[in-house]
Amino acid sequence: MKTKTDLFGKLLLEKKLISKEQLDTALAEQKNTGEFLGLTLMKLGFIDEETLLSQLSQHLGVDYVKLKEIEISPDAIQKIPAKFAFHYKLMPVTLSEDGLTVALSNPLDIHTLDDVRLLTGIRVRAILASERDIFESIRKYYGIGAETIERIMATSAFTKEDMTSKIEDIEDSAIDASISKFVNQILLEAYKDRATDIHVEPYEDQLKIRYRIDGILYDAKVPSNIKSFESAIISRIKIMSNLDITEKRLPQDGRIKVRVGETELDLRVSILPTPYGESVVIRILSNAILYSLEELGLSPQDLNLLDSLIKKPHGIIFVTGPTGSGKTTTLYACLSRINNTDRKILTIEDPIEYQLVGITQIQVRPAIGLTFANGLRSMLRHDPDIMMVGEVRDLETAEITIRVALTGHLVFSTLHTNDAASSIARLLDMGVEPFLVSSSVECFIAQRLVRILCSQCKVKAKAQPEIISNFGLDKNLDLSQITIYEGKGCEACRFTGYKGRTAIYEFLMMNDEIREMTISRQPANQIRKKAVALGMHALRQDGWDKVRQGITTVAEVLRVTQEE
Repeated sequence: MKTKTDLFGKLLLEKKLISKEQLDTALAEQKNTGEFLGLTLMKLGFIDEETLLSQLSQHLGVDYVKLKEIEISPDAIQKIPAKFAFHYKLMPVTLSEDGLTVALSNPLDIHTLDDVRLLTGIRVRAILASERDIFESIRKYYGIGAETIERIMATSAFTKEDMTSKIEDIEDSAIDASISKFVNQILLEAYKDRATDIHVEPYEDQLKIRYRIDGILYDAKVPSNIKSFESAIISRIKIMSNLDITEKRLPQDGRIKVRVGETELDLRVSILPTPYGESVVIRILSNAILYSLEELGLSPQDLNLLDSLIKKPHGIIFVTGPTGSGKTTTLYACLSRINNTDRKILTIEDPIEYQLVGITQIQVRPAIGLTFANGLRSMLRHDPDIMMVGEVRDLETAEITIRVALTGHLVFSTLHTNDAASSIARLLDMGVEPFLVSSSVECFIAQRLVRILCSQCKVKAKAQPEIISNFGLDKNLDLSQITIYEGKGCEACRFTGYKGRTAIYEFLMMNDEIREMTISRQPANQIRKKAVALGMHALRQDGWDKVRQGITTVAEVLRVTQEE
């Protein structure tokens, strides 16, 4: 007597979706694994998932659904615990008077359906969905690591009073394997979602976890009872970072190295005490995402300009902008371009974000007296050709950096200013003499990061009259001839309309006229006007060019640039 599996294989063969040889191979493999024939065919690469599930649906007379496209009932989710859904690879979909509908990748699994009936005590109807869709739905609706939290709750020796108490057994909570797994799940999901930072934020009645993706923070879906394990989670992160788990009153900074597949991630951990517990921010760095100059988003003119600047024998190149504007990424791209065997390159940083082969890098340690200024003095005795100073924060560091540049070295560094012209005022405010700034600095480069439009959902948009004043365009410009885009939002971009980031730049070259204005201590706005008159492409202008190219949107450029 032929089984449904045999008939299904014959059906696929008759429709010429697989060959006789492929079916025989799959049947032989199935005897060893005991798994569903369709799954075996898919694993062997003989048929794609969409075709398989569509045919299986017709063959069994079972509805086939794409879980991403349907609404999941909260009542149905409450009927099935997360650990049960995760273990049996099923997703509850709807709950009605007729019973519970669950999505399975193998609706022939009678044992699973029987277990669901025993668990819920109601009738169960199976529908067909892909295994990938099922796991994504479990993560979306139950929360990251929900099944892990439930297992801890089920096996924990803590009472409710114990878990809400401020007193905990640090040793036990720190070594708990389930907590370790949960933290790993948080890290892994952040990496998969392209997050640059993870924020663990304690409040009076909840523990929030947020991911920063493309510069914007988004809430991560986590179980509501995660607050009960706040101390254990923080202790686990501290142990991974080699921090003091008994110290809860002072800020701490640490570092974690983890691997995802072949990719090694460097995680920078910062912990701050708050009234409701310790707040944690984890910065995710990967050596796999080092950029070349061509990948930074520079216009052809700016790329040629920067390429010529980094080949100069001496002088200072300052990259300016607020925290998180990509300054370090730009500096590393510059160093990578000029890194070769005939040059000695030294850097002093806080922290060292990427390890660069062939470059000697020094980590600042103020606690033991290794500051930027002290490190720079020692670096000069190390016979360097090129140096990078992570940030000029004070007069002492600024003066030594300038002295290094004036003695025949090329120096890269950063400043925290709003635009390129403000960098001159910033150095003068520190107490640096104007003649030293004018004689040592070659260029100030200001930059910001803008989100890139999602290629899968971007559509043409109407240019509004406000863009003329916002971007300083010709008042007689025919807006009907302007093509711009906006993002509708789709699953690929998390319904934001954006996916990925690029940079916009402005280059303030220290030519003779700008040097004279610096020496006479002209204000930043006057220097800026002069630089624009001399041909400087301002941040907002560069942003407008990327809007016209369909790379980003008007709103995004206005979000990251100040009114000019």
